[in-house]
Amino acid sequence: MSHLSDEHMPADRAVEMVLPPRTRDIGGMRVGRILPSARGQMIGPFIFFDTLGPVRLAPGAAEDVLPHPHIGLATVTYLFDGHLTHRDSLGSEQVIVPGAVNLMSAGRGIVHSERHGEAVKARGGVLAGVQTWLALPQGAEESAPAFHHVGAETLPEIEDGGLRLRVILGEAHGLRAPVPLASPTLYLEAILKPGASLPVDATHEERAVFIFSGEVEIDGMTFPPGQLALIRPGLSTRLRAHTDARLLVLGGASLDGPRYIWWNFVSSDVERVRAAAEDWRQGRFNGRFAPIPCDHDSFIPAPADGPGRPRAQRPRT
Repeated sequence: MSHLSDEHMPADRAVEMVLPPRTRDIGGMRVGRILPSARGQMIGPFIFFDTLGPVRLAPGAAEDVLPHPHIGLATVTYLFDGHLTHRDSLGSEQVIVPGAVNLMSAGRGIVHSERHGEAVKARGGVLAGVQTWLALPQGAEESAPAFHHVGAETLPEIEDGGLRLRVILGEAHGLRAPVPLASPTLYLEAILKPGASLPVDATHEERAVFIFSGEVEIDGMTFPPGQLALIRPGLSTRLRAHTDARLLVLGGASLDGPRYIWWNFVSSDVERVRAAAEDWRQGRFNGRFAPIPCDHDSFIPAPADGPGRPRAQRPRT
């Protein structure tokens, strides 16, 4: 079993690097953060990667994510179990359910919340999934905000023996997801039975494999749940499940330069991050950040220490 943490692999291996999660407890839920990483590493447009659970929430333990702002990114909340309600300053309201895609493009500025249902708050429930952020290309950073929902039944799937594959974003294995994107992106879910395999070809410039559950072998090395294995650019490989496994393959084209990330803001311009932080701190709801209809009485304040010099996350290639 691989125990390598945030370090490079031998040059003859398909796996170039392994990024482990930094786990913490938020509101009774285990959250594992892999991106942003200490190496300042993006994977295609992916600049943020959080795992949610799996967790069984006790009665009264579920905590909402209150209204908060974003710029310069697109969020994707993808659930394996449970549900959340998304609301945003465009007036969107959507229950996020397992297998569906909810892509919110912040562009020049948006505010949103994610809340548990009243039944889950009262009686408890389960939650498992992943939240990712896609940094927008420079030409889209100041675009109008937008929200897109695509039901699970609309996403293309393949079933082949012990493999079930669903394309979440972009194109893979001859299938294309009907989700609008600002840059070439790869994002798919694979569920494998023991012994089943999945090819990972070199069609996309950058690729990584995240093992949500089970054990997976890649190029002769076995990886446990919770690790993100970065595939060396230009190489094809094949992974094989040792146990029942669920994984995500993500990546895409290398982004057009580094991005600064602080709190909920992403931009190619560090001054843009500072301006957004000041807008939220001073005005909360103003021309950049409008209120969420029927959900604007509470909010998450900006961290008191301010952005300072945000850390740059850089493309791999």
